[in-house]
Amino acid sequence: MLPESRHVLPLQGEIDLSVTSAIAATLRDMISAKPRRVVVDLTDVTYIDSSGLAVLIGGMQEIEQYGGKFALAGVGEDVRSILETARLDQFFVTYPHVDAALSAD
Repeated sequence: MLPESRHVLPLQGEIDLSVTSAIAATLRDMISAKPRRVVVDLTDVTYIDSSGLAVLIGGMQEIEQYGGKFALAGVGEDVRSILETARLDQFFVTYPHVDAALSAD
């Protein structure tokens, strides 16, 4: 089993079509180990578009299929606004920071 820190995917900047394929590949690699929990750290993310949201939704669905937990951490106001507009703020489990997400039950 991988240490918990290996189950954290830190992202930064703008998450759009130009980077989502790389993020999706990294997330797939993480999920292939079937970790108990995966946390996507959005602390340094300033923007996320629909392609980025689709990657997060797909990752969450894959993790939930085998009984794992998926969470977002460090969601700033700009990203929170996007999640709310897309009505995904109630879809994703969010935590104020990575440590809170990793220690949650």
